[in-house]
Amino acid sequence: MQELKGRNLKQRVKKLLESSDFPASLQELRDVPPRKVINPLFSFLYHTNDQVRWHAVTTMGIVVADLAEKDMESARVILRRLMWNLNDESGGIGWGSAEALGEILACHKGLATEYANILLSYIQEDGNFQEHGLMQRGVLWGIARLAQARPELALDAVPHIMPFLASPDPAKRGLAARIMGLLCCGEAREPVLRLSDDESPFTTYLDGTLVQCSVKQMAEQALEKMKHPDT
Repeated sequence: MQELKGRNLKQRVKKLLESSDFPASLQELRDVPPRKVINPLFSFLYHTNDQVRWHAVTTMGIVVADLAEKDMESARVILRRLMWNLNDESGGIGWGSAEALGEILACHKGLATEYANILLSYIQEDGNFQEHGLMQRGVLWGIARLAQARPELALDAVPHIMPFLASPDPAKRGLAARIMGLLCCGEAREPVLRLSDDESPFTTYLDGTLVQCSVKQMAEQALEKMKHPDT
């Protein structure tokens, strides 16, 4: 990427996040020094365009993982910034922060080992529980992403995720079912089975793509994973 600063850099990052050829854009974003691209990425975690916001989450994960390989302490500073956004004392709502935290931990084993319990705490009543409904969706997505990459670090979430299988919000039910499948959680089989007729739709972000799916699809995939945990 050509040398850009300030507003010009932010506009260029936005254009790359909007690109239909996101893998190519991602490579260009990785070529920018991490300390320069992080601030624009933080701002796009709040973006109203879902594609921009989710591409910012993906990019944040990879960029911070790249940074951690060279400067672990600087990567920790970024994670602490995300954690501050999720703290009531920050005075705001940390849209996208739980998702970015989950993506970073999925991308970097060292950071995951240090910070997985922090991510899980945002769903624990006796921890840093997020009261806002949409923030809970973000935490569940972040935990699902951690469970997808490093299931052994997400196992402690199981008792705290279980109640979300009966949530009135289809996105929470679907994400909770997905987590139980990724963790091959046999004790969740019966409540997940009850969701296998639930046609309620919701939109989520899977493997770099925004997808429209149903609770039923998430439940069926989870049940299949429970039957064949090594696949």
